Amino acid sequence: MSSVASSPAPRRVRRVLDWRLRFGVLALIWGFSFLFMKVGTESFAPFQVTLGRLVFGTAVLAVVMAVKRERLPRGARTWAHLAVAGFLLNALPFSLFAYSELTIPSSLAGICNATSPLWGMALSLVALSEDRPTRLRVAGLGIGFLGVLTVLGVWQGFHGLDVRGTALALLASLSYPVGWIYVRRTLAGSSHSHVSLTGAQLLLATLQLTVVTPLFTSVPTHFPVLPALAVAALGALGTGLAFLIQYDLVAEVGPTTAQMVTYFTPVIATAAGVALLGESLSWSTPVGAVVVLAGAALTQARPRTPRPAEPARPAREPRKATA
Repeated sequence: MSSVASSPAPRRVRRVLDWRLRFGVLALIWGFSFLFMKVGTESFAPFQVTLGRLVFGTAVLAVVMAVKRERLPRGARTWAHLAVAGFLLNALPFSLFAYSELTIPSSLAGICNATSPLWGMALSLVALSEDRPTRLRVAGLGIGFLGVLTVLGVWQGFHGLDVRGTALALLASLSYPVGWIYVRRTLAGSSHSHVSLTGAQLLLATLQLTVVTPLFTSVPTHFPVLPALAVAALGALGTGLAFLIQYDLVAEVGPTTAQMVTYFTPVIATAAGVALLGESLSWSTPVGAVVVLAGAALTQARPRTPRPAEPARPAREPRKATA
């Protein structure tokens, strides 16, 4: 997730497509996002790819806000918090993933992204006192990181693995839960709509990259069609449209079901990378990915709340004897 939206909408509306179809579309969009990044970085610098992604994503949200007549949030404090959220949830992780894919396959980047729930679980134990751990969730944390070591092939001494690129991808996945915790502490309960907050968040992240990108890159002299289309799709679909679909799913089926799309994303990213980009795949990558996803699923398990005991039925009064 790249936005501040996490709670269901106050009312339900009739959807044209079944939520399962929208769920599948969202998984495809996020899975192919890593392929789009890989294609984009073949002709553009990582910061340029990220800037383009944010520009197109912000444009989609701007159109939606104009149609719905949504206004940007007010208040300097809200904008300051959104600036931090935009950095942690958009500008930083998007840039780190783009840089990582200069040296690692898009499939590996997608698998690294699946570690976000693991980082979130570890951080919540420290930062969120109300989020108490359970044995099952702690076990999931250990299993998940065991899967990470399997993906990395630790028994081979990371042979054939670009450590720097993999570290950048893992740092990108770590940035998301840091941002979520920050948002949860600062923007939870805001009176502004989620569309308005996310539109402002993406706008601020775009401004951040607009300032940073010229300092580290030069203006491209040519714009190849395929990489340019990949960047446009990455922003319009992977950032703008993906947010709208995700928010719609959360409103209809709840956040628990909606966030399960995260477990399908690395599968699609791996399949797309191997089938369309010809990326190699060793046995440890899919096996480790399965272990990572199993551990991530366990970290999201919530203890069952016992059903309240039904009140005892009052004893029937004995029938009066009739003469």
